[in-house]
Amino acid sequence: MKLSLPENQKLRFLRWFDFRSWRVGMLAYILNRVTAIGLVVYLYLHLVVLSILTGGPTQWDPFVALARSPFFLALDVILLAGILIHGLNGVRVTLTGVGVGVGAQKTLFAALMLVGAVLLLAGAWKIFMG
Repeated sequence: MKLSLPENQKLRFLRWFDFRSWRVGMLAYILNRVTAIGLVVYLYLHLVVLSILTGGPTQWDPFVALARSPFFLALDVILLAGILIHGLNGVRVTLTGVGVGVGAQKTLFAALMLVGAVLLLAGAWKIFMG
């Protein structure tokens, strides 16, 4: 038995993946969900890494050396991006929820993401340079 969707439902499903039709609200919605999933995965991974502490310096010191590698520093920048996107989008949702900026959500989203980009650049500089 073969399960298949009718043609009109296939087209409707495929439109989800056509980013050309996304509006700013859909982009904000998707970014919020993706960053939330990423942050939850990070929290569990963080707990696993912290369990290395139970092994003492013999296990912790090699991990610290690995965590200072450029690859892991790049992962820190990605984590910072997720935190900024999720947090600043949450600020936008909160502000519009209490009635501030309801008519200018696109502008508010763009302004907060611009603030996030500046903070991300500053954070990446700090992570890699010092």
